Amino acid sequence: MTVSSGTKAGGRFFEKINGNTAPFDVFMRLAGRLGVFFLDSALGDKRFGRYSFIGCEPSLNISADLGRVTVTRNGVSEVFDDDPFDALRAVMDECGACGSLAGSPFAGGFVGYLGYDLRHFVETLPRKAKRDQRFPDMHFGYYDCALCYDHVEKGWWLCGEGAAAEILRKAVVDARKMETPRKPCVRGALASNFRKEEYLRAVSRVIEYIRAGDIFQANLSQRFECEVDAPAAEVYGRLRSANPAPFGAYIDVGDGRCVMSSSPERFLKVDGRSVETRPIKGTRPRMSEPEADAAMRRELLASAKDNAELAMIVDLERNDLGRVCEFGTVRVQDARALETYETVHHLVATVTGTLREGRDMIDLLRATFPGGSITGAPKIRAMEIIDELEPTTRSVYTGAIGMIGRGWADLNIAIRTLLVDGRRATFQVGGGIVADSVPEAEYEETIAKGRGIMSALGV
Repeated sequence: MTVSSGTKAGGRFFEKINGNTAPFDVFMRLAGRLGVFFLDSALGDKRFGRYSFIGCEPSLNISADLGRVTVTRNGVSEVFDDDPFDALRAVMDECGACGSLAGSPFAGGFVGYLGYDLRHFVETLPRKAKRDQRFPDMHFGYYDCALCYDHVEKGWWLCGEGAAAEILRKAVVDARKMETPRKPCVRGALASNFRKEEYLRAVSRVIEYIRAGDIFQANLSQRFECEVDAPAAEVYGRLRSANPAPFGAYIDVGDGRCVMSSSPERFLKVDGRSVETRPIKGTRPRMSEPEADAAMRRELLASAKDNAELAMIVDLERNDLGRVCEFGTVRVQDARALETYETVHHLVATVTGTLREGRDMIDLLRATFPGGSITGAPKIRAMEIIDELEPTTRSVYTGAIGMIGRGWADLNIAIRTLLVDGRRATFQVGGGIVADSVPEAEYEETIAKGRGIMSALGV
């Protein structure tokens, strides 16, 4: 493997590393490094998953929990009370996060997540559900350099200089093929935060709210918990193998906590002032027999319930984008497309807009967070009902994971997401409830959506 000579571009060192070492193998060389991240396009899809990104050793960390913000620079932490969105804007201004350079869409910036409970800093909402996770509401690291793998060109780029850059360069050179273990890594059985009959009653309660005129739709979920006996990075390898997705992610939060996701859903992509969101609504399980699998696809496309559900969320997303986008620029580019993944088929729409002059990334996040596909419509009332019926807070689940800078971002919706805290592992699955939902079918949909994670764990 040879390394080309480096060049300066936009004030940053930019280097092509020749070779085709697999991204996961490089990630495994870095697993255990401080603040390691892997934004993983495991499908290598040209449109939605062309690039994968890896970094470690952030120069700054910002986290927020219940309005208590911690900013750590060079090992020294400052703790203060603030709105997390305002604090994120301030450190983004401080770091001056760059945009992309030719050949790489990442040239230094923030990588991390926004947890679902940041909704309390967007709207005034109740806090009835039990909070029992150690993950902060928000966590981002600022990375001066990162590796970028181009799945189309089959090559690596390194952007940045200094000690972290040398660590990343060496990881590409030294990486070796890693095999994903197949034996189960779960101790004991999965436990849900709902008994099945409780979940069925909760679905029925949502239907009652819909018939009473409170809402049109709400997303209800259940959480599963188990104990794992494998390292977190290995667990992620199992997840990406069992359920490859275009918006996968692994984020080391520190203190034994890791966020890992194999999400098929994009929350926001921002390039300059161009904005895109791709809500998912409608799910059918994959079948082993081709004819049965094709029948599932036809059934989903023909489903009046699923098509109506998707149309409602498209309207919600158009309204959210319209709050901060130029008048007349919000458009539905694709009202309905069927996409197939390892364990499920989905219906997906694409909505775009142009960010208004004088509005920035934080304004966009406030206008759209959390994504409407995982709340319901109207959004505020749906979130109130979710808080009433779900026994535990969602933590990272149905928030957003990815990268963000000034004038650019790519964030997923944190579904198919596994949280590992030491040996404790939790994941959550849900679905949109509408007036003609059948409780038993809604319960089975959550199982279908969780099948990829269950398979990865060996359940």
